[in-house]
Amino acid sequence: MSSQLFIVALMLGPSGSSAANPVNKVVSMLAGLEQELIREGQEAQKMYTEFAEMCEERSRELHNEIKTSKAKSGELTAAIEKAVADASVLEEKISDTADGTSDAEEELKKATAVRAKESADFKAEEAELLKTISTVERAITLIERQGAGASLAQLQNARSIAQVLQTMAEAEAINSDDATKLTALVQQSSEGSSSEEEDDTGAPSAAAYESKSGQITDTLEALLEKTQKQLEDARNGERNALNAYQMLKQSLSDKIKTMTKEMAEAKKANAAAGEAQATAKGNLEVTNKDHAEDEKELAELHRECLDKATTFEESMAARNEELKALAEAKKILTSSTGGATEQTYGLAQTSFVQVAAKAKSTGASKALHMVRRLALGDHSNALNELANHLERAIQSSSLNGGDPFGKVKGMIEGMINKLEKQASSEASKKEYCDKELAQTQSSKDDKTWDIEKLKTQTDVLSANSKTLKTEVASLEKQLGALARTQGEMDKLRVEEKAIYNKNKPVMEQGLEGVKTALKVLRDYYAKDDESSSGASSGIIGMLEVVESDFSKGIAEMVASEESAQSEYDTATQENQVAQATKEQDVKFKTAEYVSIDKSIAELQSDTSGVKTELQAVLEYFASLKKDCVAAPSSYEDRKQRRDDEIAGLREALDTLGGEAMLLQRKTVHRTLRGGRLETSA
Repeated sequence: MSSQLFIVALMLGPSGSSAANPVNKVVSMLAGLEQELIREGQEAQKMYTEFAEMCEERSRELHNEIKTSKAKSGELTAAIEKAVADASVLEEKISDTADGTSDAEEELKKATAVRAKESADFKAEEAELLKTISTVERAITLIERQGAGASLAQLQNARSIAQVLQTMAEAEAINSDDATKLTALVQQSSEGSSSEEEDDTGAPSAAAYESKSGQITDTLEALLEKTQKQLEDARNGERNALNAYQMLKQSLSDKIKTMTKEMAEAKKANAAAGEAQATAKGNLEVTNKDHAEDEKELAELHRECLDKATTFEESMAARNEELKALAEAKKILTSSTGGATEQTYGLAQTSFVQVAAKAKSTGASKALHMVRRLALGDHSNALNELANHLERAIQSSSLNGGDPFGKVKGMIEGMINKLEKQASSEASKKEYCDKELAQTQSSKDDKTWDIEKLKTQTDVLSANSKTLKTEVASLEKQLGALARTQGEMDKLRVEEKAIYNKNKPVMEQGLEGVKTALKVLRDYYAKDDESSSGASSGIIGMLEVVESDFSKGIAEMVASEESAQSEYDTATQENQVAQATKEQDVKFKTAEYVSIDKSIAELQSDTSGVKTELQAVLEYFASLKKDCVAAPSSYEDRKQRRDDEIAGLREALDTLGGEAMLLQRKTVHRTLRGGRLETSA
């Protein structure tokens, strides 16, 4: 552009051609250059508008993507935390279940070992008791046969049962081992007995040995009865111990089965939690990476758009300055070179003395016109008022014959100083406003993001709490159904037991009646075989069938009762285990959602606090906007306009200075006659 102005300057210089008018040509060239600049400005404006729309649209898309990625990141973080917490709880449950299973298995192992020892002890005791019973029964039989070889006199002369047994052993009626064992048993059973039957020397009285054989038999029968009772007690004890062991074994087996199932489910859930955690971590990594890329792209976009905007504004400012300079040059040429053009390139010439006579008023008027043009172009009331003052000063000087230069110059300089002070004040305020607006906007964005983050966390926790409450309600419903089922089972078991207790005695009574009738008939017909007939045999046969049916019915009734009781016990045990498990789940889940609700309340409290802070920031932001942004034009526009005003006023001052120098300089002018005339200002 400087080369074009240089060409214009050359065009304004002297020309050797009097026929051509180079001034008009320069004006035409300036007008063409103005149109070219305007066209370039319009094209640049169109391209910048499209670019700005692209920046705005892409920035909006990136902001939405960043907001979405932040929300998703929060959700994934919450999911990871939940998976970690679930895994911790499940691992603890697995450990507890494993310990419980191990304890139950160890208890079952110990119970089995104890049961094996008890069974072995019982079998040994039973064998010993059976052997003792057999020995006693044989001894009784031998004694009843008068010792089976021992003389009655020998038995009668024996002073005690031990001597009788010893005598029988010597007579080989019984073997020596049996005799020793029986002697020990008799002595044991007779310890602590009354000694009324013995005298002071220990010998039995005469009455006591009236029938030693009968006394020995009675003693051995009492010993046999005692041994049989011991055998019965041992067998009852074995049955009770076996029943208790079977119940304990069933209970522990069910417990181990339940715990094994719970452990498998917990391990499966733990694996699912681990998989969910790994998936969420992978998604979080991808989301964070996308988020970082979006923020990087957004920063680059802002920088690129800002650079483009700055470049566009600078080019537009330079283009406007150039247009302004071209317009000013064209206006000056058209308004101030008419006479010179006519004088230089035309036939008429004017005396410089006449021109010099009007120099002072012309220079002041030119400054007035420049100020007036600035006032009209910028719509400035202050410049318009200055122009009025200048006009009155020029008119006053014309009437009074005074010098308008000094007064006009002082007014213009005063206006320049005023505008420069305003520019400095507005620059300071602009710096303050920019700083405060940026900090407040940053605080507003931070508070808004905090609220969104807290809301996301609250929503996630609320969903978890709702899920837990639904699960607790479902578990409580299941517990209610389980209790009702157990109640119905208890009621049915009581009814079945009552029917069994009622019917079994009736069946037993009927069986005893049939057995009694059979005994009577058999005894009767056994007396006289001849009197028996086919009818009696048929009756006895039918009664035997009835006896068999009654016995079978009682056995089936007992088996059915035992089966029903066993099924009831098993189902009750399973219900108890299920109830304990569900109650534990209810307790755990209730504690968990209570803790979550507490966290939700804390988050809501934090959200309320952040909203209060955000409201304060928004109010302050509104006051800043009212003070800093409410002006009808931007700071850049006002600064540009003020700079234009100052430049125009300085140009007016330069015009005044040029006119003053022109008047002070002595110049030699050529007159119409070709002579020389010296004049001074």
